[in-house]
Amino acid sequence: MKTIAQVVSAIISQKLFLAELLAEGLINISSLARKIKPEIEDLLQKPVQNGAVVMALKRYTPPVDLQMSFRMPKIFNKMGDIIVRSNLSTICVRNSGTLVDKRCQILRIAIAQNEVFYSFVQGVFESTLVISSILVDQCIKMIQGETIINQNHGLSSITLKLPVGYFNQPGIYYFILRNIAWEGINIVDVISTLHEFTIVVKQTDADKAFSALNLILKNWQSHLLVS
Repeated sequence: MKTIAQVVSAIISQKLFLAELLAEGLINISSLARKIKPEIEDLLQKPVQNGAVVMALKRYTPPVDLQMSFRMPKIFNKMGDIIVRSNLSTICVRNSGTLVDKRCQILRIAIAQNEVFYSFVQGVFESTLVISSILVDQCIKMIQGETIINQNHGLSSITLKLPVGYFNQPGIYYFILRNIAWEGINIVDVISTLHEFTIVVKQTDADKAFSALNLILKNWQSHLLVS
């Protein structure tokens, strides 16, 4: 016969992010106990007291491999620099058969100029152009006839250079985006390649976002020093 503590441990261990927040003391235990109580009763096939669930949650200790999962392995010691670019704009355009050629024209202009930012992300129904603000007027002229859905100006990009093999580590994007969200920073856009992860934010939020991401690296490095 399983105990309440065993069932609680099984439930929490299946919810990795919940386990991390619980371990860091960021969850109201009484509220969590009430939420998972029906699931516990269903698994045990008997009623349980809320106090017993609270006690089991207080005594819960994540297994070592789970703790390591959320502190990131030593691979992150190879994390690259954080790169910040300012004075950017985004233009979101509805996809069309003529957009591809215009995109190539914009790319040629961007390549011809020094130190400009250019990124083009194509979705199913729309595409977003992220460019240095000095190119906005030229881009608008080139995409005449296209349906512009939205424009954003006064932006900055912050790029993290990710280490080789990071994609085998669950939760890396969660850690990055969690810290940004906790600082109350709105992400205007996200650009991702195999070894680069870029967020686009308002220029007024750039310093705060950089500090939040830099804190992640410091925390990983601190863990490596004591592990």
